[in-house]
Amino acid sequence: MDNFFARVEQRTHAWPAGRRDLHWLVIPDRETAQTRLYQPYRALAEQPGLHPVRPEWMHITVLHMGPQDTASADEIAQLVEAVAKSAAGISPYELTLSRPAIGNVAIESTGYPGAPHRELWEMTRQAQQAVVGDRWPFIPTVSYPHLSHAYAGADAHLADRGALKVMLSDLPGEPVTLPVHTLTLVSEWHTRSEIVWDVLAEVPLGQKP
Repeated sequence: MDNFFARVEQRTHAWPAGRRDLHWLVIPDRETAQTRLYQPYRALAEQPGLHPVRPEWMHITVLHMGPQDTASADEIAQLVEAVAKSAAGISPYELTLSRPAIGNVAIESTGYPGAPHRELWEMTRQAQQAVVGDRWPFIPTVSYPHLSHAYAGADAHLADRGALKVMLSDLPGEPVTLPVHTLTLVSEWHTRSEIVWDVLAEVPLGQKP
């Protein structure tokens, strides 16, 4: 596998370790994360070369915006207001996450249906454009719902994808359906082994602000 954290630090719009960037996330409830997304695959996620995502940090990214220190408090408030206004017209929905798959930089579960997730992505992109214009890029440029169980790190060469696929095939676990009723704005950073955040705001779907 390849080093996920090196990839995000070396891409065109780099995200260095420790820098707090604004993100919109969907966050599963802690019990579901612990019992259905973390524990069944813990042994897999803890294999050499991998950094497991602990239940409290499991998430589905909707939009990665720009560095928090390049936005004023008023701009962040405007972003929340714009998203809340649009989110009032979007109904809560259910997202089903598949069993994990072994990727090139992470172990992740993809979600379906994708259309409601892309609606959230487009809504937050439009809010970003309206508030900060072209100051920040749009990340990702194409979007699909997914949740990571582990990231490959500095010792990614130790993570043998073939062996991990064999191990996964012997583990129990089922698709997991999550209710999506809230968007969470966070100040997020990574440590080259883990992604963590502080919550800045929560925006409900289908409710007038």
